[in-house]
Amino acid sequence: MVQSKAQTAQAYLEELPEDRREIVSTIRDQILKNLPDGYVESMNWGMLCYEIPLETYSDTYNKQPLGIASIASQKNHISIYMMGCYMVPDQYKILEKAFADMGVKPNMGKSCIRFTKLEKIPLDTIVELIRDFPVDEYIKYYESVKK
Repeated sequence: MVQSKAQTAQAYLEELPEDRREIVSTIRDQILKNLPDGYVESMNWGMLCYEIPLETYSDTYNKQPLGIASIASQKNHISIYMMGCYMVPDQYKILEKAFADMGVKPNMGKSCIRFTKLEKIPLDTIVELIRDFPVDEYIKYYESVKK
């Protein structure tokens, strides 16, 4: 499944195969437990998204909510998109170090982490990077790179 048409997180999870549902649900649960105030979970771009609602911040380049993270079940892997790591080089370095500490070679781009097993990602670090990025700070970084 590359892009889901599900309208809710529950509907998205229900359409996943059992093994992927378990992985995505585990990640989702950890993010939701640690999501800073001001972010919301939604379905956007055909995946689970954690974003700042347009009612809070609407000055985005594409008129879509400003996202901090997303989870998607793709054809051959699961992806976590970490937009904070894309904007903030120090966050990217923290993520790279977490993979190195695990002894795992990451399969990732600037914001996308691709994997097939939960044991292949530093979930605690991913959650910490989200938890430690409050909305006001995220908006500040976004505006600094948008210029």
